[in-house]
Amino acid sequence: MKLKALLLSSLLISPLAFAHMDIMVHSPYARATPPNAATSAVFGEIKNSSDEMRKIVAVNVDVAGKAELHDVIKQGDVMKMRHIADFAIPAHGSLMLKPGGHHIMLFDLKHALKEGQSVNVEVTFANGEKYRFSAPIKKVMAGMKMDSNMHMSH
Repeated sequence: MKLKALLLSSLLISPLAFAHMDIMVHSPYARATPPNAATSAVFGEIKNSSDEMRKIVAVNVDVAGKAELHDVIKQGDVMKMRHIADFAIPAHGSLMLKPGGHHIMLFDLKHALKEGQSVNVEVTFANGEKYRFSAPIKKVMAGMKMDSNMHMSH
């Protein structure tokens, strides 16, 4: 009898346990920083296997005093990063977080981000659900590849 009750309760709980299985983050990483750097960013691919578009509306990262959702736009010959309200991940689609595009911007770093370590990221969706993942810290080229006459502004 106890076994039946246990099996029944596990079946009832299982949709909650797998609620986040429709969202997966592939190849996440955070950019390594020199000592005393105040900012960094997190990149990767967020996949949505559900039948509904999902919106990330907030983000927290354990090593940052503040984290924001950002994208990059071109205004004339200048590339500008800007804070945006959400990241939309289409149903059965993905959103690429990459330098020069959408990314998670980290401000007020608590310490330098060193290659070989990782950061913990928690994103909040518009429906209130949260998803957590770990992003290894990687040493990558600073800045973005741009034409020689392009400038970066933030």
